[in-house]
Amino acid sequence: MERVSDVLTHLPEARPALTADEIDAAAKRIADIIEPTPLQLCPRLSQLTGARVYLKREDLTVVRSYKLRGAYNLVVQLSESERAAGVVTASAGNHAQGVAFACRAMGITGRIYVPTTTPKQKRDRIRVHGGEFVELIAVGETFDAAAAAAAADVRRTGATIVPPFDDTRTAAGQGTIAAEILDQLESPPDLVIVPVGGGGCLAGIGTYLRERSASTGILGVEPAGAASMTAALVAGAPVTLPDVDPFVDGAAVRRIGQVPFDAVAEFGGRVVSHGSLPLLTATESPSGAGAFRLLRVDEGAVCTAMLDLYQNEGIIAEPAGALAVTALLETAPEPGSTVVCLISGGNNDVSRYGEVIERSLVHQGLKHYFLVDFPQEPGALRRFLDEVLGPDDDITLFEYVKRNNRETGAALVGIELGERAGLPSLLDRIDRSPIRCERLEPGSPAYRYLT
Repeated sequence: MERVSDVLTHLPEARPALTADEIDAAAKRIADIIEPTPLQLCPRLSQLTGARVYLKREDLTVVRSYKLRGAYNLVVQLSESERAAGVVTASAGNHAQGVAFACRAMGITGRIYVPTTTPKQKRDRIRVHGGEFVELIAVGETFDAAAAAAAADVRRTGATIVPPFDDTRTAAGQGTIAAEILDQLESPPDLVIVPVGGGGCLAGIGTYLRERSASTGILGVEPAGAASMTAALVAGAPVTLPDVDPFVDGAAVRRIGQVPFDAVAEFGGRVVSHGSLPLLTATESPSGAGAFRLLRVDEGAVCTAMLDLYQNEGIIAEPAGALAVTALLETAPEPGSTVVCLISGGNNDVSRYGEVIERSLVHQGLKHYFLVDFPQEPGALRRFLDEVLGPDDDITLFEYVKRNNRETGAALVGIELGERAGLPSLLDRIDRSPIRCERLEPGSPAYRYLT
C-alpha cells in the first residue's frame, strides 16, 4: 500500500531542516492567522500528582486542534505553481481541518481524503472550514488507506501533497507549541507530555526543547492499539503495524513518518511499559532532567481521562486530545515539578460518548459481561437476581433468546459493579449458583463485539 510519504521523494523542492531556528521562523509565518493558545494551571491534576500541572489548550484553536499550525506553515510556503496545481492531503480529520482552513484563507483548491471511520463531527467541520475550496473524499477504514488514495491522486493529477506529519514544514509548524510554552512560563517546565500519532508533533516539540530547553524532559504517549512509534524505535526504522484500533482516531496511524522517526531517534531515551503492556526495548535508561521516554496507554484509560476532563474542567477532549493527561495519571511525576500536558484536540462527536463511557467502565473493572444459560421456567430470572447480583450491582444489558423445545435459553447479561472490589464476590456467587454462567473476557473475539 502506498503512503503519502512515498510521494514526497518525487517532489523536487528542497525541504528546510527541522531545527529550532526553523520552528521560530514558522512561528512568525503563522502569527497573523493563529493566536497563541492558553497554558492553564490545572488545580485538580496538580493536587492528584503533587506536581504543578499545566494544560496547553490546543483544543481552543479555530479548528480545535494543533494541526492548523503545521498545515498553514506548509501551505503558506508553497510556490505559485504548487498552489495553482491545487493541494491534496490525507488525514484522520484534524489535519484535514487545518488544510481546509488554509485553502480557504489563501484561495487554493484542495482535495482531502479521510477514512470512512472519521467521525461525522470532523467531516462536517472540514466542510465548514474549507467551503467551496475543498472536496472531501472518504475512502478506506484507516488513515493509511486514505493516504494511499491521496498518493494516487497526486500521481494522476500533479497536485501538491500536504503531508500531515512526514514533512519538516509540517513538523516545524507543530513545534511552535514548544516555543509558546517557553514564552508562557516564567521558567522552563520539567516535563512536557506529547501525544503521538504520526510523530510530527513529537518531532517538532522535542527538537525545539532539545535546542532551547535541554533540561526539559519529554514523554511521548501512544494508544496501545496504534503504537507505531514504539514499533519503529524497537525495529530501528518505521514499520507498518498489521492492524490498529481506530478508536483514538487522531493517533491511529499504522506507520509513523520517516521525518518524525529521524528526529525522535536523535532524542535517545527508551520505550517504557505500563500495566499489562510489556516492556519492548530500552535504547538507554535516562532519568532526571532532559530525559525522553515513550509510553503506551490503554484506550480505556484514555476514555476515563476524557470523562474526567469533561466533568471537572469542562474540557471536551477527543480521544487523542486526552492522551497526555492519561499518561500523567498513569505515571508518577516528580513532586513539585512543573509538567505541561498537551490537550491536542477537541473534535469529539457527542454520539461517541456511549462508547467512551463503556470503555472507561471496563478499564476501571466496573463493567463485566456474561453468557447466562437460564432454565426456561418461571422465576429463573428472579433467582439469578437474588442469588448472584450484589446489593450495589446493576444489570445494564439483558438480551434473552428463548428457544422452543429447549430446557434452557441463553442471555447476554451486562453487569455494572458498585465498586471494583466487588468482582471476586460476584464470581464466587456465580460459581455457587446452579445457573450456568460464562464470563466474557476482555480481549476475546466474542468480547470485541461488545465494545
